[in-house]
Amino acid sequence: MLSPNAAQERASALIDRARKAGADAADAVYVGDGSESVSVRLGKLEDVERSENEHIGLRVFVGKGSASIGSSDLADAALDELAARAVAMARAAPDDLYAGLAPEDRLARGLPQGLDLVDAAEPGPAALREMALAAEDAARAVSGVTNSEGGGASAGRGVFALATSHGFSGAFETTSHGLSASVIAGEGAAMQRDYAWRSARHLSDLISPEEIGTLAGERAVKRLNPGRLTSGAMPVVFDPRVSGTLIGHLLGAIAGSAIARRSSFLLGKEDEQIFDPAIEIHDDPLRPRALRSRPFDGEGLPTAPRALVAGGRLTGWLMDSASARQLGQEPTGHASRGASGAPNVSASNVHMSAGSLSPAELIADIREGVLVTELIGQGVNGVTGDYSRGASGYLIKDGAIAGPVAEFTVAGNLLSMFAALTPANDLELYRAVNAPTLRVDGMMVAGD
Repeated sequence: MLSPNAAQERASALIDRARKAGADAADAVYVGDGSESVSVRLGKLEDVERSENEHIGLRVFVGKGSASIGSSDLADAALDELAARAVAMARAAPDDLYAGLAPEDRLARGLPQGLDLVDAAEPGPAALREMALAAEDAARAVSGVTNSEGGGASAGRGVFALATSHGFSGAFETTSHGLSASVIAGEGAAMQRDYAWRSARHLSDLISPEEIGTLAGERAVKRLNPGRLTSGAMPVVFDPRVSGTLIGHLLGAIAGSAIARRSSFLLGKEDEQIFDPAIEIHDDPLRPRALRSRPFDGEGLPTAPRALVAGGRLTGWLMDSASARQLGQEPTGHASRGASGAPNVSASNVHMSAGSLSPAELIADIREGVLVTELIGQGVNGVTGDYSRGASGYLIKDGAIAGPVAEFTVAGNLLSMFAALTPANDLELYRAVNAPTLRVDGMMVAGD
Protein backbone atom coordinates (compact mmCIF):
# COMPACT_ATOMS: atom_id res chain seq x y z
CA MET A 1 0.00 0.00 0.00
CA LEU A 2 1.30 3.42 -0.95
CA SER A 3 1.86 6.33 1.40
CA PRO A 4 -0.50 9.30 1.00
CA ASN A 5 2.16 11.29 -0.89
CA ALA A 6 3.02 8.40 -3.20
CA ALA A 7 -0.68 7.68 -3.81
CA GLN A 8 -1.24 11.32 -4.72
CA GLU A 9 1.67 11.17 -7.17
CA ARG A 10 0.36 7.99 -8.81
CA ALA A 11 -3.11 9.51 -9.26
CA SER A 12 -1.61 12.66 -10.77
CA ALA A 13 0.58 10.59 -13.08
CA LEU A 14 -2.49 8.76 -14.34
CA ILE A 15 -4.21 12.07 -15.08
CA ASP A 16 -1.21 13.15 -17.16
CA ARG A 17 -1.40 9.93 -19.16
CA ALA A 18 -5.13 10.38 -19.76
CA ARG A 19 -4.65 13.90 -21.09
CA LYS A 20 -1.87 12.73 -23.41
CA ALA A 21 -4.14 9.93 -24.65
CA GLY A 22 -6.76 12.49 -25.70
CA ALA A 23 -9.04 13.07 -22.68
CA ASP A 24 -10.55 16.55 -22.39
CA ALA A 25 -10.75 16.15 -18.62
CA ALA A 26 -10.16 13.40 -16.09
CA ASP A 27 -9.95 12.48 -12.45
CA ALA A 28 -8.16 9.58 -10.77
CA VAL A 29 -8.66 8.00 -7.37
CA TYR A 30 -6.39 5.69 -5.38
CA VAL A 31 -7.84 3.51 -2.63
CA GLY A 32 -5.58 1.33 -0.51
CA ASP A 33 -6.29 -0.58 2.65
CA GLY A 34 -4.66 -3.18 4.84
CA SER A 35 -6.08 -4.99 7.85
CA GLU A 36 -5.32 -7.71 10.34
CA SER A 37 -7.94 -9.57 12.34
CA VAL A 38 -7.97 -12.35 14.90
CA SER A 39 -10.99 -14.41 15.92
CA VAL A 40 -11.29 -16.88 18.78
CA ARG A 41 -13.98 -19.32 19.86
CA LEU A 42 -14.39 -21.15 23.14
CA GLY A 43 -11.03 -19.88 24.31
CA LYS A 44 -9.10 -21.15 21.29
CA LEU A 45 -7.67 -19.40 18.27
CA GLU A 46 -10.10 -19.70 15.38
CA ASP A 47 -8.61 -17.58 12.60
CA VAL A 48 -5.94 -15.00 11.78
CA GLU A 49 -6.38 -12.94 8.64
CA ARG A 50 -4.16 -10.39 6.97
CA SER A 51 -5.25 -8.56 3.84
CA GLU A 52 -3.91 -5.70 1.77
CA ASN A 53 -5.54 -4.22 -1.30
CA GLU A 54 -4.94 -1.26 -3.55
CA HIS A 55 -6.77 -0.02 -6.61
CA ILE A 56 -6.51 2.97 -8.88
CA GLY A 57 -9.50 4.21 -10.84
CA LEU A 58 -9.65 6.62 -13.77
CA ARG A 59 -12.63 8.58 -15.08
CA VAL A 60 -12.20 10.43 -18.37
CA PHE A 61 -14.33 12.81 -20.43
CA VAL A 62 -14.14 13.16 -24.20
CA GLY A 63 -16.68 15.62 -25.50
CA LYS A 64 -19.91 14.73 -23.72
CA GLY A 65 -18.95 11.07 -23.36
CA SER A 66 -17.34 9.61 -20.27
CA ALA A 67 -15.93 6.30 -19.09
CA SER A 68 -14.54 4.83 -15.88
CA ILE A 69 -11.99 2.08 -15.57
CA GLY A 70 -9.75 0.72 -12.83
CA SER A 71 -6.81 -1.54 -12.11
CA SER A 72 -4.89 -3.03 -9.21
CA ASP A 73 -1.68 -2.84 -11.24
CA LEU A 74 0.04 0.50 -10.59
CA ALA A 75 3.06 -0.02 -12.84
CA ASP A 76 3.83 2.59 -15.51
CA ALA A 77 2.96 0.26 -18.41
CA ALA A 78 -0.36 -0.67 -16.79
CA LEU A 79 -1.25 3.00 -16.31
CA ASP A 80 -0.43 3.73 -19.97
CA GLU A 81 -2.79 0.98 -21.08
CA LEU A 82 -5.45 2.07 -18.58
CA ALA A 83 -5.46 5.64 -19.91
CA ALA A 84 -5.64 4.56 -23.55
CA ARG A 85 -8.51 2.15 -22.91
CA ALA A 86 -10.47 4.70 -20.90
CA VAL A 87 -10.24 7.33 -23.64
CA ALA A 88 -11.30 4.80 -26.29
CA MET A 89 -14.32 3.83 -24.16
CA ALA A 90 -15.31 7.47 -23.61
CA ARG A 91 -15.21 8.16 -27.35
CA ALA A 92 -17.67 5.31 -27.90
CA ALA A 93 -19.92 6.21 -24.95
CA PRO A 94 -23.28 7.96 -25.37
CA ASP A 95 -23.56 11.62 -24.40
CA ASP A 96 -24.20 12.43 -20.75
CA LEU A 97 -25.31 16.03 -20.26
CA TYR A 98 -24.71 16.02 -16.52
CA ALA A 99 -21.43 14.14 -16.06
CA GLY A 100 -18.27 16.14 -15.49
CA LEU A 101 -15.75 17.30 -12.96
CA ALA A 102 -16.77 19.48 -10.04
CA PRO A 103 -16.81 23.25 -10.67
CA GLU A 104 -13.20 24.46 -10.67
CA ASP A 105 -13.99 27.53 -8.59
CA ARG A 106 -15.43 25.33 -5.84
CA LEU A 107 -12.41 23.03 -5.39
CA ALA A 108 -10.81 22.73 -1.95
CA ARG A 109 -7.78 25.02 -1.63
CA GLY A 110 -5.94 23.93 1.49
CA LEU A 111 -7.17 21.03 3.59
CA PRO A 112 -8.43 21.22 7.20
CA GLN A 113 -6.08 20.05 9.92
CA GLY A 114 -6.72 18.32 13.21
CA LEU A 115 -9.01 15.52 12.08
CA ASP A 116 -6.75 13.07 13.95
CA LEU A 117 -7.69 10.07 11.83
CA VAL A 118 -4.43 8.13 12.28
CA ASP A 119 -3.47 6.23 15.43
CA ALA A 120 0.18 5.34 15.99
CA ALA A 121 -0.85 2.23 17.94
CA GLU A 122 -0.49 -0.89 15.80
CA PRO A 123 -1.45 -3.97 17.82
CA GLY A 124 0.03 -7.15 16.38
CA PRO A 125 -1.59 -10.58 16.18
CA ALA A 126 -0.68 -11.44 19.78
CA ALA A 127 -2.28 -8.28 21.18
CA LEU A 128 -5.37 -8.72 18.99
CA ARG A 129 -5.70 -12.30 20.19
CA GLU A 130 -5.58 -11.22 23.82
CA MET A 131 -8.27 -8.61 23.19
CA ALA A 132 -10.52 -11.12 21.43
CA LEU A 133 -10.03 -13.70 24.22
CA ALA A 134 -10.79 -11.13 26.91
CA ALA A 135 -14.03 -10.13 25.17
CA GLU A 136 -15.19 -13.71 24.72
CA ASP A 137 -14.18 -14.72 28.26
CA ALA A 138 -16.23 -11.87 29.72
CA ALA A 139 -19.24 -12.84 27.62
CA ARG A 140 -19.03 -16.52 28.57
CA ALA A 141 -18.74 -15.56 32.25
CA VAL A 142 -22.28 -14.09 32.22
CA SER A 143 -24.66 -16.48 33.96
CA GLY A 144 -26.95 -18.11 31.42
CA VAL A 145 -24.54 -18.00 28.48
CA THR A 146 -24.12 -21.56 27.18
CA ASN A 147 -22.11 -21.27 23.98
CA SER A 148 -20.12 -18.83 21.91
CA GLU A 149 -19.91 -17.76 18.31
CA GLY A 150 -16.59 -16.12 19.15
CA GLY A 151 -14.74 -12.94 19.91
CA GLY A 152 -12.84 -10.83 17.44
CA ALA A 153 -10.39 -7.96 17.26
CA SER A 154 -9.03 -6.12 14.24
CA ALA A 155 -6.80 -3.26 13.20
CA GLY A 156 -6.44 -1.60 9.81
CA ARG A 157 -5.04 1.29 7.85
CA GLY A 158 -6.29 2.99 4.69
CA VAL A 159 -5.18 5.63 2.18
CA PHE A 160 -7.38 7.66 -0.16
CA ALA A 161 -6.01 9.99 -2.86
CA LEU A 162 -7.74 12.03 -5.56
CA ALA A 163 -6.36 14.06 -8.44
CA THR A 164 -8.21 15.97 -11.16
CA SER A 165 -7.14 17.52 -14.43
CA HIS A 166 -8.40 20.95 -13.39
CA GLY A 167 -6.17 21.46 -10.40
CA PHE A 168 -7.09 19.38 -7.37
CA SER A 169 -4.73 16.91 -5.71
CA GLY A 170 -5.13 15.59 -2.17
CA ALA A 171 -4.75 12.52 -0.01
CA PHE A 172 -5.41 11.41 3.54
CA GLU A 173 -4.78 8.37 5.71
CA THR A 174 -6.97 6.64 8.30
CA THR A 175 -6.66 3.86 10.85
CA SER A 176 -9.36 1.64 12.31
CA HIS A 177 -9.74 -0.66 15.30
CA GLY A 178 -12.57 -3.07 16.03
CA LEU A 179 -13.70 -5.37 18.81
CA SER A 180 -16.67 -7.77 19.00
CA ALA A 181 -18.21 -10.72 20.80
CA SER A 182 -21.19 -12.92 19.96
CA VAL A 183 -22.61 -15.57 22.31
CA ILE A 184 -25.59 -17.86 22.82
CA ALA A 185 -27.75 -18.21 25.92
CA GLY A 186 -30.12 -21.06 26.82
CA GLU A 187 -30.45 -24.61 25.56
CA GLY A 188 -32.10 -26.45 22.68
CA ALA A 189 -34.98 -24.73 20.95
CA ALA A 190 -34.92 -21.94 23.56
CA MET A 191 -31.47 -20.66 22.61
CA GLN A 192 -31.00 -16.96 21.91
CA ARG A 193 -28.04 -15.19 20.34
CA ASP A 194 -26.82 -11.61 20.74
CA TYR A 195 -23.65 -9.60 20.29
CA ALA A 196 -21.80 -6.37 20.97
CA TRP A 197 -19.21 -4.49 18.94
CA ARG A 198 -17.30 -1.23 18.71
CA SER A 199 -15.25 0.39 15.96
CA ALA A 200 -13.03 3.47 16.25
CA ARG A 201 -10.21 5.30 14.53
CA HIS A 202 -8.08 5.18 17.68
CA LEU A 203 -7.57 2.11 19.83
CA SER A 204 -7.93 4.19 22.99
CA ASP A 205 -11.46 5.20 21.94
CA LEU A 206 -12.76 1.62 22.16
CA ILE A 207 -14.43 0.47 25.35
CA SER A 208 -12.61 -2.41 27.04
CA PRO A 209 -12.87 -6.01 25.82
CA GLU A 210 -14.46 -6.91 29.15
CA GLU A 211 -17.22 -4.35 28.64
CA ILE A 212 -17.86 -5.62 25.11
CA GLY A 213 -18.09 -9.21 26.29
CA THR A 214 -20.28 -8.49 29.30
CA LEU A 215 -22.66 -6.46 27.16
CA ALA A 216 -22.92 -9.27 24.59
CA GLY A 217 -23.58 -11.86 27.28
CA GLU A 218 -26.18 -9.82 29.14
CA ARG A 219 -28.02 -9.04 25.92
CA ALA A 220 -28.21 -12.73 24.98
CA VAL A 221 -29.52 -13.78 28.40
CA LYS A 222 -32.15 -11.03 28.46
CA ARG A 223 -33.62 -12.41 25.23
CA LEU A 224 -34.41 -15.84 26.70
CA ASN A 225 -38.00 -17.11 26.65
CA PRO A 226 -39.50 -14.42 24.42
CA GLY A 227 -43.24 -13.94 24.34
CA ARG A 228 -45.49 -12.83 21.49
CA LEU A 229 -47.18 -9.51 20.90
CA THR A 230 -50.83 -8.84 20.27
CA SER A 231 -51.39 -7.05 16.96
CA GLY A 232 -52.54 -3.47 16.97
CA ALA A 233 -51.53 0.19 16.93
CA MET A 234 -49.10 1.13 19.70
CA PRO A 235 -46.01 3.21 20.48
CA VAL A 236 -42.79 1.71 19.11
CA VAL A 237 -39.53 2.67 20.79
CA PHE A 238 -36.33 2.17 18.81
CA ASP A 239 -33.22 1.33 20.83
CA PRO A 240 -30.01 3.20 19.83
CA ARG A 241 -28.79 -0.05 18.29
CA VAL A 242 -31.40 0.39 15.55
CA SER A 243 -32.65 3.99 15.79
CA GLY A 244 -29.97 5.24 13.41
CA THR A 245 -31.57 3.21 10.62
CA LEU A 246 -34.45 5.71 10.56
CA ILE A 247 -31.95 8.47 9.87
CA GLY A 248 -30.43 6.25 7.19
CA HIS A 249 -33.75 6.21 5.34
CA LEU A 250 -33.83 10.01 5.56
CA LEU A 251 -30.30 10.24 4.10
CA GLY A 252 -31.25 8.07 1.15
CA ALA A 253 -34.33 10.19 0.49
CA ILE A 254 -32.45 13.53 0.48
CA ALA A 255 -29.69 12.36 -1.85
CA GLY A 256 -29.71 14.51 -4.97
CA SER A 257 -29.51 11.44 -7.18
CA ALA A 258 -32.79 10.13 -5.71
CA ILE A 259 -34.43 13.53 -6.15
CA ALA A 260 -33.20 13.78 -9.74
CA ARG A 261 -34.62 10.32 -10.49
CA ARG A 262 -37.86 11.30 -8.73
CA SER A 263 -37.53 8.18 -6.58
CA SER A 264 -37.73 9.76 -3.11
CA PHE A 265 -40.68 9.97 -0.73
CA LEU A 266 -39.42 13.46 0.17
CA LEU A 267 -39.68 14.79 -3.38
CA GLY A 268 -41.20 18.28 -3.29
CA LYS A 269 -40.77 18.62 0.47
CA GLU A 270 -37.60 20.71 0.52
CA ASP A 271 -37.80 23.28 3.35
CA GLU A 272 -40.98 21.65 4.68
CA GLN A 273 -41.69 20.73 8.30
CA ILE A 274 -40.99 17.01 8.42
CA PHE A 275 -40.22 16.52 12.12
CA ASP A 276 -41.26 18.14 15.37
CA PRO A 277 -39.69 21.64 15.61
CA ALA A 278 -37.35 20.40 18.37
CA ILE A 279 -35.63 17.89 16.06
CA GLU A 280 -32.13 18.68 14.76
CA ILE A 281 -30.04 16.37 12.56
CA HIS A 282 -26.43 17.27 11.74
CA ASP A 283 -23.75 16.05 9.36
CA ASP A 284 -20.15 16.74 10.44
CA PRO A 285 -17.35 15.50 8.15
CA LEU A 286 -14.75 17.37 10.21
CA ARG A 287 -15.36 15.76 13.60
CA PRO A 288 -11.99 14.59 14.97
CA ARG A 289 -11.44 10.83 15.14
CA ALA A 290 -14.87 10.03 13.70
CA LEU A 291 -15.49 7.08 11.39
CA ARG A 292 -16.50 9.06 8.28
CA SER A 293 -14.52 12.25 8.69
CA ARG A 294 -12.79 13.46 5.53
CA PRO A 295 -10.98 16.67 4.57
CA PHE A 296 -12.45 16.75 1.04
CA ASP A 297 -15.18 14.91 -0.81
CA GLY A 298 -14.94 12.46 -3.69
CA GLU A 299 -14.73 15.25 -6.27
CA GLY A 300 -12.19 17.46 -4.48
CA LEU A 301 -14.71 19.86 -2.95
CA PRO A 302 -14.28 21.10 0.64
CA THR A 303 -16.33 19.46 3.36
CA ALA A 304 -18.03 21.32 6.19
CA PRO A 305 -20.54 20.68 9.00
CA ARG A 306 -24.15 21.16 8.01
CA ALA A 307 -27.59 20.90 9.56
CA LEU A 308 -29.66 18.46 7.52
CA VAL A 309 -32.77 19.13 9.58
CA ALA A 310 -33.12 22.38 11.54
CA GLY A 311 -36.20 23.18 13.60
CA GLY A 312 -37.75 20.03 12.17
CA ARG A 313 -37.40 21.31 8.58
CA LEU A 314 -35.33 19.88 5.76
CA THR A 315 -32.52 22.23 4.76
CA GLY A 316 -32.08 20.86 1.23
CA TRP A 317 -30.57 17.96 -0.66
CA LEU A 318 -27.14 16.29 -0.56
CA MET A 319 -25.58 16.54 -3.99
CA ASP A 320 -22.61 15.56 -6.06
CA SER A 321 -21.88 17.58 -9.19
CA ALA A 322 -23.91 15.42 -11.58
CA SER A 323 -27.12 15.55 -9.54
CA ALA A 324 -26.57 19.25 -8.88
CA ARG A 325 -26.40 19.96 -12.61
CA GLN A 326 -29.50 17.91 -13.22
CA LEU A 327 -31.40 19.83 -10.54
CA GLY A 328 -29.98 23.24 -11.46
CA GLN A 329 -28.31 23.65 -8.06
CA GLU A 330 -24.79 23.57 -6.58
CA PRO A 331 -22.90 20.53 -5.26
CA THR A 332 -22.79 20.31 -1.47
CA GLY A 333 -19.49 18.50 -0.86
CA HIS A 334 -21.18 15.12 -0.37
CA ALA A 335 -19.69 13.19 -3.27
CA SER A 336 -18.25 9.83 -2.32
CA ARG A 337 -15.89 7.64 -4.33
CA GLY A 338 -15.08 3.98 -4.34
CA ALA A 339 -12.15 2.36 -6.05
CA SER A 340 -13.77 2.83 -9.47
CA GLY A 341 -16.81 4.31 -11.14
CA ALA A 342 -18.46 7.70 -10.94
CA PRO A 343 -19.09 9.51 -7.64
CA ASN A 344 -22.25 8.91 -5.66
CA VAL A 345 -23.83 10.84 -2.80
CA SER A 346 -22.98 10.06 0.80
CA ALA A 347 -23.27 11.84 4.14
CA SER A 348 -20.48 11.61 6.72
CA ASN A 349 -20.83 11.56 10.51
CA VAL A 350 -24.53 12.08 11.14
CA HIS A 351 -26.37 12.43 14.43
CA MET A 352 -29.78 13.43 15.70
CA SER A 353 -29.54 15.75 18.69
CA ALA A 354 -30.62 14.32 22.03
CA GLY A 355 -33.96 15.14 23.57
CA SER A 356 -34.66 16.16 27.16
CA LEU A 357 -36.21 12.94 28.53
CA SER A 358 -34.37 9.88 29.79
CA PRO A 359 -35.35 6.57 28.15
CA ALA A 360 -37.29 5.68 31.32
CA GLU A 361 -39.17 8.98 31.16
CA LEU A 362 -39.78 8.51 27.44
CA ILE A 363 -41.72 5.26 28.03
CA ALA A 364 -43.27 6.14 31.41
CA ASP A 365 -46.74 6.87 29.99
CA ILE A 366 -46.87 3.91 27.59
CA ARG A 367 -49.58 1.50 28.71
CA GLU A 368 -48.61 -1.06 26.07
CA GLY A 369 -45.89 -0.77 23.50
CA VAL A 370 -42.68 -2.36 22.31
CA LEU A 371 -38.96 -1.58 22.50
CA VAL A 372 -37.24 -2.72 19.28
CA THR A 373 -33.61 -3.85 19.61
CA GLU A 374 -33.25 -5.75 16.34
CA LEU A 375 -34.69 -5.22 12.87
CA ILE A 376 -34.93 -7.88 10.18
CA GLY A 377 -35.35 -7.56 6.43
CA GLN A 378 -35.39 -4.61 4.05
CA GLY A 379 -39.10 -3.76 3.82
CA VAL A 380 -38.79 -0.04 3.14
CA ASN A 381 -40.07 1.61 -0.05
CA GLY A 382 -37.88 4.64 -0.78
CA VAL A 383 -40.40 6.05 -3.26
CA THR A 384 -43.52 5.97 -1.07
CA GLY A 385 -41.93 5.86 2.39
CA ASP A 386 -43.90 2.75 3.34
CA TYR A 387 -42.11 0.97 6.18
CA SER A 388 -42.51 -2.66 7.30
CA ARG A 389 -39.80 -4.67 9.02
CA GLY A 390 -39.53 -7.77 11.12
CA ALA A 391 -38.33 -7.10 14.64
CA SER A 392 -37.55 -8.42 18.09
CA GLY A 393 -37.15 -6.63 21.39
CA TYR A 394 -39.04 -6.13 24.65
CA LEU A 395 -42.63 -5.54 25.67
CA ILE A 396 -43.36 -2.21 27.36
CA LYS A 397 -46.15 -2.59 29.90
CA ASP A 398 -47.46 0.18 32.15
CA GLY A 399 -44.40 2.35 31.58
CA ALA A 400 -41.75 -0.30 32.19
CA ILE A 401 -39.85 -3.01 30.28
CA ALA A 402 -41.79 -6.22 30.88
CA GLY A 403 -39.85 -8.96 29.04
CA PRO A 404 -38.52 -10.12 25.67
CA VAL A 405 -40.76 -10.52 22.62
CA ALA A 406 -39.97 -11.83 19.15
CA GLU A 407 -41.38 -12.60 15.71
CA PHE A 408 -43.38 -9.45 15.11
CA THR A 409 -43.51 -6.75 12.45
CA VAL A 410 -43.56 -2.98 12.87
CA ALA A 411 -45.11 -0.92 10.08
CA GLY A 412 -45.98 2.63 9.16
CA ASN A 413 -45.00 5.36 6.73
CA LEU A 414 -41.75 7.24 7.21
CA LEU A 415 -43.39 10.64 6.79
CA SER A 416 -45.85 10.01 9.60
CA MET A 417 -43.15 8.27 11.64
CA PHE A 418 -40.85 11.29 11.36
CA ALA A 419 -43.68 13.61 12.37
CA ALA A 420 -44.46 11.51 15.47
CA LEU A 421 -40.86 10.93 16.55
CA THR A 422 -39.55 11.91 20.01
CA PRO A 423 -35.87 11.44 20.99
CA ALA A 424 -34.52 10.55 24.44
CA ASN A 425 -31.37 12.04 25.99
CA ASP A 426 -29.08 8.99 25.64
CA LEU A 427 -27.20 9.97 22.48
CA GLU A 428 -23.74 8.41 22.08
CA LEU A 429 -21.36 9.27 19.21
CA TYR A 430 -19.46 6.16 18.21
CA ARG A 431 -21.26 5.00 15.06
CA ALA A 432 -21.23 6.62 11.62
CA VAL A 433 -24.95 7.43 12.05
CA ASN A 434 -25.98 8.07 15.64
CA ALA A 435 -29.38 8.58 17.24
CA PRO A 436 -30.68 8.31 20.79
CA THR A 437 -33.59 6.11 21.80
CA LEU A 438 -36.53 7.17 19.60
CA ARG A 439 -40.24 6.84 20.35
CA VAL A 440 -42.72 6.75 17.48
CA ASP A 441 -46.39 6.76 18.41
CA GLY A 442 -49.15 5.21 16.35
CA MET A 443 -47.25 2.49 14.50
CA MET A 444 -48.88 -0.78 13.57
CA VAL A 445 -47.49 -3.92 15.17
CA ALA A 446 -48.33 -7.34 13.72
CA GLY A 447 -47.85 -10.17 16.19
CA ASP A 448 -50.29 -12.93 17.07
